[in-house]
Amino acid sequence: MARNKWLKERLPRLPFARRAVRRFMPGESMEEALAAAETFKPAGIGVLITHLGENLNDLADAQAISDNYHALLDEIERCGIDGELSVKLTQLGLDLDPDSPLKHVLGLADHSARLGGTIWIDMEGSAYTDRTLASYRRLQEAKGNIGLCLQAYLRRTPADLETLLPLKPAIRLVKGAYDEHGAIAFRHRSEVNAAYGSLAMRMLPFAAAGDLKLGLGTHDLVLIDEVADKAHTAGYPITCFEVEMLYGIRSAEQRRLASEGYRVRDLISYGDAWYAWYLRRLAERPANIVFALRQVFG
Repeated sequence: MARNKWLKERLPRLPFARRAVRRFMPGESMEEALAAAETFKPAGIGVLITHLGENLNDLADAQAISDNYHALLDEIERCGIDGELSVKLTQLGLDLDPDSPLKHVLGLADHSARLGGTIWIDMEGSAYTDRTLASYRRLQEAKGNIGLCLQAYLRRTPADLETLLPLKPAIRLVKGAYDEHGAIAFRHRSEVNAAYGSLAMRMLPFAAAGDLKLGLGTHDLVLIDEVADKAHTAGYPITCFEVEMLYGIRSAEQRRLASEGYRVRDLISYGDAWYAWYLRRLAERPANIVFALRQVFG
């Protein structure tokens, strides 16, 4: 469904679809995203904000997205929000000009550095993995306050991680939400969880030593507990990693973790290009599909 162009053009217009998507995003405007971010401040929870969109057809659109992100950083500073940005390279023109996203991300990294923040690069489908990694290496070597999302379900990720460790990277580790072939990605939940745990444990000593900024992008509390137990056994503080969850998912658990001393960051999305992103959220967890169906039938 996420790849179906006919549905992409029609489904977002339907009222039930717009109701359902509010489960995972506060609204389509920057103002709504910032208002949601404000609600996390009392709990000491930071935010990671992204403007939805990918695969542009015009480089002028990449400039518009970049301008929007710069305006967002200004608002984050004005509101005193602990906020960072997450961007897609195809949203900044990767399909049209490989240098376009580099230019825009470097500008955003400069802006974010003045606020003491990191600019995060999302990992997209496997067709973009090599180009995203190559871009990240160039960007990290130039600035140092740029992070990268790695997908645990890709069989190649352990090798990719080893090549990144010398860069003292920032890594957000997720399970992976794109529909990838079994030849390149683990398909079974147990395999994905094992891969995730192994990668997190590999990065933990580097994070504790200050040589890697680690974000655990998962709602899997069992995995979070496993990493925390490993950190405790090794004598590492739980503040050596950050727990990152999507807006609208396990909100009570986010606040509980923050109250227990974990560093927690909530991922807030906004924008009107939410169709494919939303369908991938449904595919990640069957319970999400049940929720969406309830919106269909009122």
